[in-house]
Amino acid sequence: MQLTAEEKVELGLTEMRAPPALEDSDGTDLTAGTEEPPTEAVDRADPGAVDLVYSLSDRPPWYLCVLLGFQHYILAFGGIIAVPLILAEPLCIKDNNTAKSQLISTIFFVSGLCTLLQTSVGTRLPILQGGTFSFITPTLAILALPSWQCPKAAVTQNGTGPLRAEQADAVWTSRMREIQGAILVSSLLQVFLGLSGLVGLLLRYIGPLAIAPTINLIGLSLFAEAGKKSGGHWGIAALTVCLILLFSQYLSRVEVPLVAYKDKKWKVFQYPLFKLFSALFGMCGAWLLCFLLTIFDVLPSKSSEYGFLARTDINHDAVTNSPWFHVPYPGQWGAPTVSVSSVLGMMAGVLASTMESIGDYYACARLSGAPPPPTHAINRGIAVEGVGCILAALWGTGNGTTSYSQNIAALGITKVGSRLVLQATGVLMIVLGIFGKFGAVFITIPDPVIGGMFLVMFGMIAAVGISNLQYVDLNSSRNLLILGFSTFSGLVLPTWFHSNPGVIDTGIKELDQIILVLFTTHMFIGGFFGFVLDNTIPGTDKERGIASWRHQVPEEIRNACDQSCYEIPFCSGVLQRFPCFQHLPFLPSYSIHQDASTNQGPAFPGQPGR
Repeated sequence: MQLTAEEKVELGLTEMRAPPALEDSDGTDLTAGTEEPPTEAVDRADPGAVDLVYSLSDRPPWYLCVLLGFQHYILAFGGIIAVPLILAEPLCIKDNNTAKSQLISTIFFVSGLCTLLQTSVGTRLPILQGGTFSFITPTLAILALPSWQCPKAAVTQNGTGPLRAEQADAVWTSRMREIQGAILVSSLLQVFLGLSGLVGLLLRYIGPLAIAPTINLIGLSLFAEAGKKSGGHWGIAALTVCLILLFSQYLSRVEVPLVAYKDKKWKVFQYPLFKLFSALFGMCGAWLLCFLLTIFDVLPSKSSEYGFLARTDINHDAVTNSPWFHVPYPGQWGAPTVSVSSVLGMMAGVLASTMESIGDYYACARLSGAPPPPTHAINRGIAVEGVGCILAALWGTGNGTTSYSQNIAALGITKVGSRLVLQATGVLMIVLGIFGKFGAVFITIPDPVIGGMFLVMFGMIAAVGISNLQYVDLNSSRNLLILGFSTFSGLVLPTWFHSNPGVIDTGIKELDQIILVLFTTHMFIGGFFGFVLDNTIPGTDKERGIASWRHQVPEEIRNACDQSCYEIPFCSGVLQRFPCFQHLPFLPSYSIHQDASTNQGPAFPGQPGR
């Protein structure tokens, strides 16, 4: 039985456009506060349009939010869990699975808190917050100092051996407190950049030629990680890619009949199941095959043989040794310690993470059917990321938090850009972060499966960066030079510095760390050269793509989600009541005040300009 259009609207299962708002005689919106059906962000007839099932402000059914939120949880799992696993050896807990499971639970718990903050108060874009690799390089540099070298005496998993359990805990918790203090103090810089509006001021000079290489290099710089994980078994990685492409592209228009109970009777409706859960189905399908090949002992059992990394029983002991429950709390490793050298080194990671996040905001807005984020939203987003890093330092994750590129790419594949889905992800990360056994199960996902997912996701991020060039005159030799040089330099310089680790020797260790971190961050190099060259080499606004990129947003996208979607909920009345809020660079009223004072018209639809 096929549902009627009206019944689909009631169930929230239609892709029809929302009807126009009904207004009373005094202009009051009579439909305000009602739940709207999912809308297409733009017309499907437009080949260059963003084709969404649910756009930013849409509210999918609760069960769909849980399932899609769980999919984002799975996609972020590999990147988030990699952080404590990488830091385990320098923190001197390489064989201590109990400590590692506690770190894993902590980083997921804090990532959930930060995701809720970012989607509710920050940019309000559907963007997930998780551990950042930008902080790993300065962390490794700090722990490589002679004073933080691990003791030569071995420590067994249970804390027995040359060191007692109490001594073993003191060894790694003292290092963790040093990292906590460095992140805590350095993150204040990120909060200041956002609250003061310095980030927003710089955005006036940032155009597509600065954003494109930044986003592009986010994907391109991770090719080595994708190749490393896929190389464990290229057949399994290729299967993962094929399954994701099959579900997301070839079967995207296939609607699966499902059953729903409504109005005291069962009804059958058609649902785009493959499009919404393409990444989850692809990963689970390949994971299941690896499990079967492991059960029937088809894959090699020796670590030296090719294909061993595709087995699902390699990390089985992590599930056994993980506790059932672990509730993280601030100061669980002790009070953070602060040193000048650690703070200065970690500031480089903060700057790199800030630059990367700005590019992520634009990519996320584009894939979620939202207009380019206004200045106040970016200021607030950066400030909230700084607050998130402070929370991570207080809880003791050994890392900060930043926007997750692979989850932004998932928006383009699943065609679901709803903010509510990512808020559900944040809740899931908090709840599941308490259950140690549940998180440990996903450690058994083979590297080739994760590598195949990376091949698709990181390629999507690189393509999103390139798509910003549609506003630029690509027949201009000026633009081609800026694009080519900034992108190529973002690949060459970090590679050279990694190959020559001792080349920087100024005599000041803190300065060496800052230089090394900045020049080994692909996104920082590409964005820096793109920004400088685009603002110093003469060129018209039309040639640079500034006018079309900032002011000629497609009308369909404006109708689907105008800039009011970036406003903080429940604050409109307060902002209008107190004029002093008009001057705060992280609030919506600031943009309105700025546009009115410069006679540029309204910042938001419905706001009168001069």
